[in-house]
Amino acid sequence: MSGTGLKERHAESAALRRVVRWVAVLNLAYFFVELSVAQRIGSVALFADSIDFLEDASVNLLILMALGWSAQRRGAVGLLLAGILLVPGLATVWTAWQKFLLPVAPAPVPMSLTGLGALAVNFACAWMLARVRHVGGSLSRAAFLSARNDVLANVAIMAAGGVTLLWVSAWPDLLVGAGIFLMNLDAAREVYEVARRERQTPAASP
Repeated sequence: MSGTGLKERHAESAALRRVVRWVAVLNLAYFFVELSVAQRIGSVALFADSIDFLEDASVNLLILMALGWSAQRRGAVGLLLAGILLVPGLATVWTAWQKFLLPVAPAPVPMSLTGLGALAVNFACAWMLARVRHVGGSLSRAAFLSARNDVLANVAIMAAGGVTLLWVSAWPDLLVGAGIFLMNLDAAREVYEVARRERQTPAASP
């Protein structure tokens, strides 16, 4: 690799590290905010999304550790991240089952406002990650897909809050929770496929 190409690669890696560090901090901070609101109003969707914030923080911390590794080792971590992406979905299933047994509608206004705050955080993270998502292989791909899915989930949470305001029911909250579960399944599948290809890369390849 030429000197210019090596410098460009180092610059891209440094940019990815800065972005991932900021994304990890933002996700960890909002995890505590959303979890406290979810527990107070009994929202399945907010609970699932708060776990997703914690998962995103963990994903980005793992990415910081794995940057600079070979494609094969990145692929191994990518396979781990594919499994981690399922955690919020599994938490959602359990919480949704409890809500199904006791279908009480969450308070719509706190739900929508908290969803709006989460949307702002996740949109900022997705925007930052979109600029570097091709640098770190399956690792940056996992972080970007997770942030993108979170943006969609937050829009759905706000919509569910609006519907609940007009029609007092636990079902909008439950349906959004199910949607978050399905999005995490799809993201896990995409990351797994990229990571599997990296694992098959010859060991000499960077």
